[in-house]
Amino acid sequence: MTAMAHEPLTQEQVLLEGFLALDTPEGFRAELIEGEIVVTPPPDGDHEDCIGLIVNQVIRRSRTEMQFSGNKGLKLRSGNGCPKDHVIPDGMFAPMRLRLYRGADSWMPCDGVTMVLEVTSTKPQADREAKRHSYARGGIPLYLLVDREASSVTLFSDPGKDDYREHCTRPFGRPLSLPEPFAFDLDTADFL
Repeated sequence: MTAMAHEPLTQEQVLLEGFLALDTPEGFRAELIEGEIVVTPPPDGDHEDCIGLIVNQVIRRSRTEMQFSGNKGLKLRSGNGCPKDHVIPDGMFAPMRLRLYRGADSWMPCDGVTMVLEVTSTKPQADREAKRHSYARGGIPLYLLVDREASSVTLFSDPGKDDYREHCTRPFGRPLSLPEPFAFDLDTADFL
């Protein structure tokens, strides 16, 4: 009887297996973005306050009834032949009628997600670039970035192959128009 030869794992497979096996400390968040494992500490209170302000407006003012999920993992296409990106947005919105999060695993596909939300914290460049590219590759229609260092909020739209083709940036204190299915002006005055 001969032993079956096992094919060696590729570098991408080893990276993905190592990422999925991580035992991240409580409160920390581990993500696999464009072939890099990124671990971030728990967010500060201002970060969470900003998310709460946005969620309250979306739930109260959207034309379509929206469902919110915070810290749910998304599996997205990656670039450069890397394993599939595993990204945890600060928040995501989907039409309530889809009940998108019901029965979903820890890491779910992005189909049906209308908008992702990120508020910059310890690794702002990841939110500004790598995550933006991941969300665009996933075809998520809208990406809302609250950049606390720049005191601005940006809505990225019209996802293309590797990035969003349009964006609109407003300084804190000025409203930002959210398109359908939200169809209201996001008030950013309380972000100051």
